[in-house]
Amino acid sequence: MNRLFAAIVVSAAASGFTHYGPVGPAYAGVPLPTIAQAGVQTVAPVLKRITPAIISTNNHVIDRADEITVTLADGRNLPAKRIGGDADTDIAVIKVEPANLTAIPLGDSDQLEVGDFVLAIGNPLQLGQTVTSGIVSGLHRNNVGIERYEDFIQTDAAIYPGNSGGALVSLRGELIGINTAFVGSSNANPGAGFAIPINMARNVADQILEFGEVRRGSLGITIDDATPGVLRELKLPASAAAAPIGAMIVKVDGASAGGRAGLKSGDLVTELGKTAIRDSADLRIRMALLRVGEVAELTVMRDGKPMTIRATIAPGSDQRGGDQRANQQRASEQRAKSR
Repeated sequence: MNRLFAAIVVSAAASGFTHYGPVGPAYAGVPLPTIAQAGVQTVAPVLKRITPAIISTNNHVIDRADEITVTLADGRNLPAKRIGGDADTDIAVIKVEPANLTAIPLGDSDQLEVGDFVLAIGNPLQLGQTVTSGIVSGLHRNNVGIERYEDFIQTDAAIYPGNSGGALVSLRGELIGINTAFVGSSNANPGAGFAIPINMARNVADQILEFGEVRRGSLGITIDDATPGVLRELKLPASAAAAPIGAMIVKVDGASAGGRAGLKSGDLVTELGKTAIRDSADLRIRMALLRVGEVAELTVMRDGKPMTIRATIAPGSDQRGGDQRANQQRASEQRAKSR
């Protein structure tokens, strides 16, 4: 197993059914798990050579499994153990005692641009390891409606059932995403596939490795998108007001971490750390990746002036105005997971 596209198939058996999924790329010694459904197989690369090998994939591939088996390209079957998973982002981590597994180098998904060429690796429709090509069609897709926290890479590289947990790779051979879903109600791929950015997957997997779960923090705030009218009222430049940017704080729990730090209703959050915030969904996702106890540095606009506020993340999760947990049954009728 020493080639970039070496096949790894995860077979997760549970009471009453068996499903197969491609094991995601291993990173930092841990392969990420992939999601699969009954009778479907997927393929994924290993991210790093280590004993035991850590593999990352989609949580939906193994979430109901009683037993997990990793099948290598040379026919070996390795029993795997679940380390943990996060249903809100659809990332899971498993481990195996491997022999000479080779890791794939990690890319930086924050550096992707629309139009970049990519390869999607998987085992579609149980045909065997397959590579399809395409481009990055879109970034930061957060309205697909299949996960609680979404920041998908959209690609026209064909993604079918069996691709879940497989690698989305740049032409430099670097892992940039984990294939997760495609839009459509059948196996016919309509050209809109979605992958979890590797930077997001890596953050989630790191917490799973450390804690066995993701421990999300909160500032105790409710946020919503800022309208152009609100931006003008904040005396931002006309160019900024023409295209909504940032996330508006609409409510602050006075006893919360954000309240104690000085955040107020009406503040417009424009940066978290040194990263610009596009909208409320962007801030919500980035906040969800912060750990409890971590100090968040926020740049806010208040009364037309920028100011920096530092707050220590507390246990919990912040809310987006009007946000509700995706209706999974409705979503499954409209969007098929690439299991």
